[in-house]
This record gives sequence, C-alpha cells and structure tokens, in this order.
Amino acid sequence: MQATTTEVRVRPLDDSDNARWDAYVRGNAQATFFHLSAWRSLIATVFRHPVHHVYAERGGRIVGVLPLVEVKSRLFGHALSSMPFAAYGGIVADDADARGALEAHADALARERGVQHLEYRNLQAAHADWPNQDLYVTFRKTLEADEEANLLAIPRKQRAMVRKGIANGLHAARDDDARRFFAVYADNVRRHGTPAMPRRWFEALMHTFGNDCEVMTVTDGQGRPVSSVLSFYFRDEILPYYAGDMTTARELAANDFKYWQLMRRALERGCTVFDYGRSKLGTGPYHFKKNWGFTPAPLSYEYVLYRRDSVPQNNPMNPKFRAFIALWQRLPLPVANTLGPHIVRNLG
Repeated sequence: MQATTTEVRVRPLDDSDNARWDAYVRGNAQATFFHLSAWRSLIATVFRHPVHHVYAERGGRIVGVLPLVEVKSRLFGHALSSMPFAAYGGIVADDADARGALEAHADALARERGVQHLEYRNLQAAHADWPNQDLYVTFRKTLEADEEANLLAIPRKQRAMVRKGIANGLHAARDDDARRFFAVYADNVRRHGTPAMPRRWFEALMHTFGNDCEVMTVTDGQGRPVSSVLSFYFRDEILPYYAGDMTTARELAANDFKYWQLMRRALERGCTVFDYGRSKLGTGPYHFKKNWGFTPAPLSYEYVLYRRDSVPQNNPMNPKFRAFIALWQRLPLPVANTLGPHIVRNLG
C-alpha cells in the first residue's frame, strides 16, 4: 500500500453513513461480511455493548473502515475488539496512511476507555511483531461450476457419508424463522459445555440481513429436525456460521448431508466460494472440514496489550474453563438457555 500526501481524517460511523460504508466494504476484496455496518446496531441492541465504528476519509471519499466494539466483563476483562462475535474483523484500508490513522485512533480510544487489550481479528497478519493468537484457522474453497463436479471433489470417505445421508431419506428445507434452528443449536452447544447465544440474536440476524441470512434444517424420515445451520451470503460467498446437530445426527450422517445440501444451495444462488468458517486447531470441527478436502489457512488475531501481560485465552481450549464446561453439560436445557445469554454476551 502506498502512502499519499492528502490528509486522512477519521470519523465515527453514524446511520447517515451506513450506505457509503457498506458500498466501500462490498467493493473491497479485503473486507468480509462482518465489516458491514449492520453489525454495529445488532451488537448494540442485542448485547448492549458500546460500539465505536470509525472510517478513514480522504477528500470526501472513504478509504478505510474499522468496526470496533467495547466488551466489559467481570469474568473476562475489558477489551476493545474488531470484531467480537465474528470470525473476521480488523482494519480494511486502501493505503498505509489510512491504516495508520485508524490504528492511531483505536490506540487512543483504547487508552481513553482504559481497556486491558485491543484485538484485531485479521484474515492475514498486519504486524509480525505484535502479540498474536494462532489458535484459529479458516477453511475456504472455490466451488466447481456444476453439482456433480462438487460431489466428486469431496474425498471418497466423506463422499460416502453424504451418500449415506441421502440413502437415509433425510430432507433439507429452508426455514423462515429461527425456531427449529435454535432448538437444535441450543441442545448441541449445551452438550459441548458452551452457553448458547440467545434466540433473539438469530431472529435479529435474519430480520436485519434478510435474504443474506438463511437457515437450512435437515429432518429425518419422520420429519424430526436432526441438524440445522444458519448461513450468511456475501458477494459470491456462502458462510455457514452457526450450526447444531441432535444426538441422532451422527448415525444418520445428517451433518454431512446438511453441508452437501448447503453446497447445492450455494450453487443455486450463484456462489463461487464456500467459506467453512473458523475452527480451533486440532478440534473435531477442524478435522471434519479437512476431511471435506478443505485446506486450513491460519487466522492472525493481533493484540495491543495495555493492562495484560499475555494474550487472553477466553475459549474452551483453556484448561481453567474445564470445570465450568463439565458443569454446563449437566444443566437442564431450559436452565442453560436462560443463563446462557447473560454469559455469552461477555465472551465476544
């Protein structure tokens, strides 16, 4: 990125700027679905976190954006993040001057707010000498032009699981609301010892993003939901982001069937990229996605530490959370769904 002598100004995003911001995001190859302006109001409304989205402007034209959210938690500390509740974030900028202006603004804001750390959830590294988190990878793959070619591109053993799901008489359908999805998702995450996002979050996502946020639910031969996924669409990409399975899904190969049907749906909508999303290294989801023939690419989460000595580890891989996970797995589902939203809003 080349610097320019024209002055860059950093301005706060308000509703009157949303259209300009989104036009910039949709037109910049570095940007992701999580850079869209709608996340600002979603997070502020559902989770009540202070939002500090800013953009860099030169000569009346946006040349960079930085979505920022402040998360203050008694359990997990005080942070400024781009972006919480998202796999991707960080600065999107046209040149070094724009990036530098946004970084300087974020640093000043972090110090003013007294946060413990500033986090950028980058797709690629921006500062090799900054503290970083190398726990996460993403899986992205270009789709073939036709359905049969995509099926044959799936490795043989995984392709056999897709065919097993088809033989088991499973059915996939798009849902108009989050009701069936949430029932499957909440049961799934409780079994894994993780608090569920509130149902109103998913309802808000579907309402806000409309046709760019879609739920697909898989049912068995008796019409019972066994697997479900909520996906985002951005430019020519599909991103399955929240998902869940019932205990019967494994023997039915419902998870495999679900993602195959989602690939078919992506082709229907003209998508050329399937973004399998973020996974932690070495976990079950990580190996599942590799088995589909996707190659992991490391994500570079970079930090500026102010009142911390090390990068925060607010994730289930942290040994200090093992007792909590074991306890959560034993909670009755209605209790977990009641308590979960109060905890998960602080995780980001």
